[in-house]
Amino acid sequence: MEACTACSKPPWPVVFNQPGAHGLPRANVVPTMWNKEQQQPSQPTPQPAAGIPPAAAAPTSVSNTGGVTLVGETLRIQGTMTSKEEVVVHGELSGQLELNHRLTIGAKGKVEAGVKAKEVIIAGSVKGNVDAMERITLRSGANLVGDVKTAGIVIEDGAYFKGGIDITRPATPR
Repeated sequence: MEACTACSKPPWPVVFNQPGAHGLPRANVVPTMWNKEQQQPSQPTPQPAAGIPPAAAAPTSVSNTGGVTLVGETLRIQGTMTSKEEVVVHGELSGQLELNHRLTIGAKGKVEAGVKAKEVIIAGSVKGNVDAMERITLRSGANLVGDVKTAGIVIEDGAYFKGGIDITRPATPR
């Protein structure tokens, strides 16, 4: 390995998103290992680099509100899942699922669960009861076996549905 062209120091240990990576002056940041029985060590505070304001040198945290949670094709989840974010399922999920946002089940997604969400869009397979506060959409190729309770439902040509439908009135503000 070659030395960093900006600071002429060897590139190890490489710590990304910290001073010393990508040509920024190095800080004394070394990865630490610990025993499972011990408490996690406190993180060293990186020193601001010369010429860079402290706000730019400090790592920033990203807010998760309004984000999307993705369940990938190779992921299988069993149990109860709750979220305040939008969830997109391309893998398998079984158990209970409760969201305060939209649930999208992709074409390769397979859900065997009781589902409660604000809006549900199904392109894959669902076996279980679905309760959507606003709307359920069954895309072409979707497969839903179970009872639904919703204020609105859209079933595209080519979708399969077996179960009962309970159309509810949307809540009106008073």
